[in-house]
Amino acid sequence: MEKAAFEKLYETYYMRVYSYAMTLAKRQYIAEEITQETFYRAFTAKSAFRRESDEVTWLCAIAKNLFFDEMRRQAKSAEILPDTNADSGVNIEREVEDKDASCRIHLALNELEEPYRKVFELRIFGEMSFRQIGNVCGKTENWARVTYHRAKLKLQNLLGERNS
Repeated sequence: MEKAAFEKLYETYYMRVYSYAMTLAKRQYIAEEITQETFYRAFTAKSAFRRESDEVTWLCAIAKNLFFDEMRRQAKSAEILPDTNADSGVNIEREVEDKDASCRIHLALNELEEPYRKVFELRIFGEMSFRQIGNVCGKTENWARVTYHRAKLKLQNLLGERNS
Protein backbone atom coordinates (compact mmCIF):
# COMPACT_ATOMS: atom_id res chain seq x y z
CA MET A 1 0.00 0.00 0.00
CA GLU A 2 1.49 3.32 -0.97
CA LYS A 3 2.15 5.95 1.69
CA ALA A 4 -0.45 8.49 0.48
CA ALA A 5 -3.18 5.84 0.33
CA PHE A 6 -2.26 4.61 3.80
CA GLU A 7 -2.31 8.14 5.24
CA LYS A 8 -5.78 8.67 3.77
CA LEU A 9 -6.94 5.33 5.17
CA TYR A 10 -5.54 6.23 8.60
CA GLU A 11 -7.06 9.72 8.65
CA THR A 12 -10.43 8.48 7.44
CA TYR A 13 -10.88 5.49 9.74
CA TYR A 14 -8.67 6.02 12.80
CA MET A 15 -11.47 7.25 15.08
CA ARG A 16 -13.91 4.55 13.98
CA VAL A 17 -11.38 1.75 14.47
CA TYR A 18 -10.31 3.20 17.82
CA SER A 19 -13.90 3.49 19.04
CA TYR A 20 -14.56 -0.10 17.96
CA ALA A 21 -11.43 -1.27 19.78
CA MET A 22 -12.50 0.73 22.83
CA THR A 23 -15.89 -1.00 22.93
CA LEU A 24 -14.13 -4.35 22.79
CA ALA A 25 -11.29 -3.65 25.22
CA LYS A 26 -12.98 -1.12 27.51
CA ARG A 27 -9.49 0.15 28.43
CA GLN A 28 -7.95 3.10 26.66
CA TYR A 29 -4.37 1.84 26.57
CA ILE A 30 -5.42 -1.54 25.13
CA ALA A 31 -7.68 0.14 22.55
CA GLU A 32 -4.84 2.44 21.50
CA GLU A 33 -2.45 -0.50 21.11
CA ILE A 34 -4.99 -2.49 19.12
CA THR A 35 -5.72 0.48 16.87
CA GLN A 36 -2.05 1.16 16.17
CA GLU A 37 -1.35 -2.51 15.50
CA THR A 38 -4.41 -2.68 13.23
CA PHE A 39 -3.11 0.08 10.99
CA TYR A 40 0.41 -1.37 11.09
CA ARG A 41 -0.91 -4.73 9.91
CA ALA A 42 -3.06 -3.10 7.25
CA PHE A 43 -0.02 -1.22 5.98
CA THR A 44 2.27 -4.24 5.98
CA ALA A 45 -0.36 -6.57 4.50
CA LYS A 46 -0.20 -4.57 1.26
CA SER A 47 -2.49 -6.46 -1.09
CA ALA A 48 -4.33 -8.52 1.54
CA PHE A 49 -7.38 -6.28 1.21
CA ARG A 50 -9.43 -8.07 -1.45
CA ARG A 51 -12.19 -5.43 -1.66
CA GLU A 52 -14.82 -8.00 -0.67
CA SER A 53 -15.98 -5.59 2.04
CA ASP A 54 -15.59 -1.96 3.05
CA GLU A 55 -12.19 -0.81 4.23
CA VAL A 56 -13.55 -0.02 7.69
CA THR A 57 -15.02 -3.54 7.95
CA TRP A 58 -11.62 -4.99 7.02
CA LEU A 59 -9.87 -2.79 9.59
CA CYS A 60 -12.39 -3.68 12.31
CA ALA A 61 -11.93 -7.38 11.54
CA ILE A 62 -8.18 -6.95 12.03
CA ALA A 63 -8.84 -5.08 15.30
CA LYS A 64 -11.23 -7.81 16.49
CA ASN A 65 -8.68 -10.53 15.77
CA LEU A 66 -5.97 -8.56 17.58
CA PHE A 67 -8.30 -8.12 20.56
CA PHE A 68 -9.01 -11.85 20.73
CA ASP A 69 -5.29 -12.59 20.40
CA GLU A 70 -4.65 -10.26 23.34
CA MET A 71 -7.40 -11.92 25.40
CA ARG A 72 -5.91 -15.37 24.70
CA ARG A 73 -2.47 -14.09 25.67
CA GLN A 74 -3.85 -12.66 28.91
CA ALA A 75 -5.76 -15.86 29.64
CA LYS A 76 -2.57 -17.90 29.26
CA SER A 77 -0.69 -15.60 31.62
CA ALA A 78 -3.63 -15.73 34.06
CA GLU A 79 -3.41 -19.56 34.13
CA ILE A 80 0.12 -19.22 35.44
CA LEU A 81 -0.95 -16.87 38.24
CA PRO A 82 -3.08 -18.10 41.16
CA ASP A 83 -6.80 -17.39 40.83
CA THR A 84 -7.40 -14.71 43.45
CA ASN A 85 -10.51 -13.31 41.82
CA ALA A 86 -12.53 -16.47 41.13
CA ASP A 87 -15.93 -15.01 42.03
CA SER A 88 -15.60 -11.39 41.01
CA GLY A 89 -19.26 -11.14 40.09
CA VAL A 90 -18.44 -10.76 36.39
CA ASN A 91 -21.08 -12.37 34.23
CA ILE A 92 -19.38 -13.75 31.12
CA GLU A 93 -22.66 -14.17 29.23
CA ARG A 94 -23.50 -10.52 29.86
CA GLU A 95 -20.08 -9.42 28.60
CA VAL A 96 -20.50 -11.45 25.41
CA GLU A 97 -23.97 -9.98 24.88
CA ASP A 98 -22.59 -6.47 25.40
CA LYS A 99 -19.81 -7.07 22.87
CA ASP A 100 -22.32 -8.47 20.39
CA ALA A 101 -24.59 -5.45 20.92
CA SER A 102 -21.60 -3.17 20.51
CA CYS A 103 -20.75 -4.80 17.19
CA ARG A 104 -24.34 -4.36 15.96
CA ILE A 105 -24.28 -0.70 17.01
CA HIS A 106 -21.01 -0.09 15.14
CA LEU A 107 -22.36 -1.76 12.01
CA ALA A 108 -25.51 0.40 12.17
CA LEU A 109 -23.36 3.46 12.86
CA ASN A 110 -21.55 2.84 9.57
CA GLU A 111 -24.87 3.27 7.78
CA LEU A 112 -25.65 6.58 9.48
CA GLU A 113 -25.15 9.58 7.22
CA GLU A 114 -23.23 12.73 8.10
CA PRO A 115 -23.45 14.85 10.22
CA TYR A 116 -25.35 12.41 12.42
CA ARG A 117 -22.54 9.85 12.59
CA LYS A 118 -19.92 12.50 13.37
CA VAL A 119 -22.00 14.12 16.13
CA PHE A 120 -22.88 10.74 17.64
CA GLU A 121 -19.22 9.61 17.63
CA LEU A 122 -18.00 12.89 19.13
CA ARG A 123 -20.61 12.70 21.88
CA ILE A 124 -20.30 9.00 22.75
CA PHE A 125 -16.72 8.06 21.88
CA GLY A 126 -15.12 11.48 22.11
CA GLU A 127 -17.08 12.27 25.29
CA MET A 128 -17.49 15.86 24.14
CA SER A 129 -20.08 18.32 25.41
CA PHE A 130 -22.69 19.68 23.03
CA ARG A 131 -20.95 23.05 23.15
CA GLN A 132 -17.66 21.44 22.08
CA ILE A 133 -19.38 19.49 19.31
CA GLY A 134 -21.01 22.67 18.06
CA ASN A 135 -17.62 24.40 18.01
CA VAL A 136 -15.98 21.49 16.15
CA CYS A 137 -18.74 21.50 13.52
CA GLY A 138 -18.99 25.30 13.29
CA LYS A 139 -22.57 25.23 14.55
CA THR A 140 -24.44 26.09 17.74
CA GLU A 141 -24.75 24.05 20.91
CA ASN A 142 -28.47 23.65 20.22
CA TRP A 143 -27.72 22.31 16.71
CA ALA A 144 -25.44 19.71 18.28
CA ARG A 145 -28.17 18.66 20.75
CA VAL A 146 -30.82 18.32 18.04
CA THR A 147 -28.46 16.50 15.67
CA TYR A 148 -27.39 14.08 18.40
CA HIS A 149 -31.03 13.38 19.32
CA ARG A 150 -31.87 12.73 15.66
CA ALA A 151 -28.80 10.52 15.29
CA LYS A 152 -29.93 8.45 18.27
CA LEU A 153 -33.39 8.03 16.77
CA LYS A 154 -31.98 7.05 13.37
CA LEU A 155 -29.61 4.58 15.03
CA GLN A 156 -32.47 3.06 17.06
CA ASN A 157 -34.51 2.70 13.86
CA LEU A 158 -31.60 1.00 12.08
CA LEU A 159 -31.08 -1.37 14.99
CA GLY A 160 -34.81 -2.08 15.16
CA GLU A 161 -34.90 -2.95 11.46
CA ARG A 162 -32.01 -5.39 11.89
CA ASN A 163 -33.68 -7.14 14.82
CA SER A 164 -36.97 -7.54 12.95
